[in-house]
Amino acid sequence: MNSSLFQVQKHVRISIIQSCYIPWRGFFDLIGRCDEYVIFDHVQYVKRHWHNRNRIKTATGPQWLTIPVITTGRRQQTIDAAEVEKPWAEQHWRALELAYRRAPFFDAVAPRVRGWYERAARERLLTEVNAIFLSEIAALLGLGTRFVRDTAYPAQGTKTERVLAIIRAAGAGCYLSGPSAKAYLDVPLLAGAGVAVEWMSYERYPQYPQLHGPFEASVSVLDLLFNVGPNAPRYLRTSQNESLPLRRS
Repeated sequence: MNSSLFQVQKHVRISIIQSCYIPWRGFFDLIGRCDEYVIFDHVQYVKRHWHNRNRIKTATGPQWLTIPVITTGRRQQTIDAAEVEKPWAEQHWRALELAYRRAPFFDAVAPRVRGWYERAARERLLTEVNAIFLSEIAALLGLGTRFVRDTAYPAQGTKTERVLAIIRAAGAGCYLSGPSAKAYLDVPLLAGAGVAVEWMSYERYPQYPQLHGPFEASVSVLDLLFNVGPNAPRYLRTSQNESLPLRRS
């Protein structure tokens, strides 16, 4: 990459994260503060992770929605190679309908979400399923982040070396990461290459009106959309991240 080009794009912020199935609002808060989100799916698929499952809030408590993925004999498969094992979308939609049909904005949001499930049901690869929901939810939230697959930026080496190679190939000068990466990210390596590292905080998100008893934060962002509809973007904000403006369309 031309070093002068890299210098003039120091203001460009990037996130590099594995795809998840209908993730919680913090995921969209993070990618919404970036100019570009790289779907980092050419990495190890992990069972019982967020790649293929998430939680919704129901009358009987939080409930997992899990996309069945073929894993037998595929211990080393990457996320972007993981295949859906059997039909699942209609079952997930029925669970959502049962849980949220009395939510204030269900009738307004449901046709659009149902359409996502109809599209996702035709996909064979998990990464394609996730991409549908991630891009459509981001659009509904009004986020202006550009989505790119990691295959657009070939990279090798250790985890941080791969991250750095992607950052450089994308022409970004700022890397925004979730707090869990503090355990393994080689910040001096990035800093030595002129990349500024910023950290998200997932604390102090405002509560919003929910169905089914006491507030539960750790559920899919679909819970937020069904309950508050067009007011959802205001609940992505937290005072801990005021220095990281959201990228709006």
